[in-house]
Amino acid sequence: MTLFVALLNWTDQGIRAVQRSPERFEEARAQLEAMGGRILHLFMTMGPYDLVVVYETPDDAIAARWTLQVASRGNVRTLTMKAYPEAAYREIVGSLG
Repeated sequence: MTLFVALLNWTDQGIRAVQRSPERFEEARAQLEAMGGRILHLFMTMGPYDLVVVYETPDDAIAARWTLQVASRGNVRTLTMKAYPEAAYREIVGSLG
């Protein structure tokens, strides 16, 4: 599975209906699970981003499709990063010679 970290900000539309945010999140979770992925963590944060989501998918294309589907609803803007766990980090850095 490939790991991703998404930084989300509510849009004007999303913040006007912020009370529905947990329900929208559960819909997004179910959608990702139907694609073979899963959400590992959700954090509401203070600072430049409103939410942080850590999730995994079988491949990059599924992550891209899910992100586009979530963002197309108009409630959040996303910044998504592919993440490498510690073992992969050590292998990559170790291969530098």
